[in-house]
Amino acid sequence: MQNITIAIHGGAGTITPASMTPELEKAYKQALSHALDQGYQVLEKGGSALDAVEMAVVLLEDSPLFNAGRGSVFTKEGKHEMDAAIMCGKTLEAGAVAGVRNIRNPVRLTRAIMEHSDHVFLSGYGAEEFARKYNIDFAPEEYFYDKRRYQQWREVRDTDIFMLDHTDERKFGTVGAVARDANGDLAAATSTGGMTNKNYNRIGDSPLIGSGTYANNKTCAISCTGHGEFFIRAVVAYDISCLMEYKGYTLQEACEEVVMDKLVKFGGEGGLIAVDGNGKLALPFNSEGMYRAYRRGGQEGRVSIYKD
Repeated sequence: MQNITIAIHGGAGTITPASMTPELEKAYKQALSHALDQGYQVLEKGGSALDAVEMAVVLLEDSPLFNAGRGSVFTKEGKHEMDAAIMCGKTLEAGAVAGVRNIRNPVRLTRAIMEHSDHVFLSGYGAEEFARKYNIDFAPEEYFYDKRRYQQWREVRDTDIFMLDHTDERKFGTVGAVARDANGDLAAATSTGGMTNKNYNRIGDSPLIGSGTYANNKTCAISCTGHGEFFIRAVVAYDISCLMEYKGYTLQEACEEVVMDKLVKFGGEGGLIAVDGNGKLALPFNSEGMYRAYRRGGQEGRVSIYKD
């Protein structure tokens, strides 16, 4: 069990000690630690990487602290539109959703799409119909209401401005997890509520296989968080996998090339979590901070927010 590994993230951006109260920092760390420990326990008991990343992301979706699931931001219409994806590194099977409403845990819906359909990507009303067919839990609008999120939206709802989760922190709100299980299989999952005041059914990188989410046993598993338009244009997750598969880069080298060089050169801000087939981790980000945590077999977990 020495090579079982899991990493999670809860968003990246201008996250500094000055923008955080001690109480809020403690709450973030507790939520990250809980999701990490539960995901790790799945691996420790011999569970699959898919089960572990799903478990971790579900718990992050259940927390109002993160912009996914319950904590999703408000759209231009004052609603919640959520995106998510999951991918199996062993089979390259994947499931994804975009623009779904009232789904309690979008990541559970992506798993159902992957396992019970011939499709990868469903959106909107059709995805919700699929969710009903496979008994995915729904929740009323009140479940997704958060006073802080609502205030953010009220400040810009009558303008054409959209915000990256927070007005003052510039936090890119997404949650995700990657894992390697005892069999050496990899998996990745990502979930998000998108941008505050987003219009026109905007979709970011999180549900796009190869941009915000990717897993391949030959290379790595990746979940991204950042300004989605840039991550889409750079096809970030797949680019890292390709550098490893075709050019022989290590995981760390590939992540540094893409996140710290390629993205920076054309204005892309954010980060990602990644694990390779040997259980090695990389958690690069070019922003001020990234909510993140990881744990390897036989070791204690580590939770971080700011730059080390």
